[in-house]
Amino acid sequence: MNDTHVVAICGSLRDASFTRIGLDRALSAAEEFGASTDHIDLRELDLPVFDPDDRDAGDADELRRRVDAADSVLLGSPVYHGSYSSALKNALDYCGFDEFEHTTVGLLAVSGGAFPVTTLDHLRSVCRALNAWVVPHQAAIPTARSQFDGTAFLDANVEERIETLGRRVVEYAHIEPDPRTVESIENVGGDD
Repeated sequence: MNDTHVVAICGSLRDASFTRIGLDRALSAAEEFGASTDHIDLRELDLPVFDPDDRDAGDADELRRRVDAADSVLLGSPVYHGSYSSALKNALDYCGFDEFEHTTVGLLAVSGGAFPVTTLDHLRSVCRALNAWVVPHQAAIPTARSQFDGTAFLDANVEERIETLGRRVVEYAHIEPDPRTVESIENVGGDD
């Protein structure tokens, strides 16, 4: 029996979010692979702009509790100005080593343009700074408006990459941790 718990954090605040659809498909694949899941929709949490002097503002404790319960975390974001969303950045700022160190992370980026490479790279860097283990497989939904009919995927290859991401975060959820990364050692604010 699989006791893996996968949590997804959706960095999109749009009602008709392609990121949310993608994360839901990845979570469904994780469930099909035997995991329990939780989708954190940041629209439903009260998370004021992060202030390190008030780390417990709003629903910060709930966010940290739900992320800390995860064996693996899926981070999904739309591409904004070549990077990830401020909503996701704000949520990640409320978390730290307690929630992410030695946690397996999968990455999903959704773009209106051709390919969201820098968004995935930026998220990978953040995860290294938190000493998380990011699965090598990552998923992207390029030219998102042309990829869906409602919530159904039109491109089977894109859907397959997202399903693979959901399976990989289950497969590698309990991977042996690597030694701390240089980025995490130098992450002075990480232990606050």
